[in-house]
Amino acid sequence: MAIRRPSRGAVTEPPPALHDRALADLRFIRQTMEGAAAFTAFSGWGLAVIGALALAAGWLASRQPTRARWLAVWLVLAAIAAAVAGVSTWWKARRTEESPLGGPGRRFALGLAPPLAAGALLTVVLARAGLWELLPGVWLLLYGAGVVTGGAFSVRVVPAMGLGFMLLGAVALVAPAAWGDWLLAGGFGVLHLGFGPLIGVRHGG
Repeated sequence: MAIRRPSRGAVTEPPPALHDRALADLRFIRQTMEGAAAFTAFSGWGLAVIGALALAAGWLASRQPTRARWLAVWLVLAAIAAAVAGVSTWWKARRTEESPLGGPGRRFALGLAPPLAAGALLTVVLARAGLWELLPGVWLLLYGAGVVTGGAFSVRVVPAMGLGFMLLGAVALVAPAAWGDWLLAGGFGVLHLGFGPLIGVRHGG
């Protein structure tokens, strides 16, 4: 009986096991590269805008006649800052074709979110207890902690900025209450204005 052999021009399919193994290897390589990449969609220019707003908020807050109005000024700033950060990050991610919800971006958010949530809860507790003088230190310290932990998945300058916030927070917790607005303006204003343009120039926006 004659043995039929495939012609030279015929294309043979790879064995199914080899094909599946190749796809699995490609997925592994892609996931490894995503995990090793730094989150660079964090907008430095957005931070600069937030810094300028924080300086204005610090001036305005220091002139409020009651603690409730003082707190309202900083809470409004926090809401505006979150919007600015979100829009500027989305804009930069779109321009650089980096997914803000990809591996590094997701890890950045997961590192940043718990300290911010703790800060929001402590704000309610301390305000109800009348411990207003502790709020600047708590805000600066926990925001800095979030930036440090989230910044571990970003460029090096981001966790360095977080350490600056933590240092100011530690000072605010032991400093006279009258220093609170100055230290908040120094952190959310000056540090953002200092590090924001640095990130913007060195890391594309």
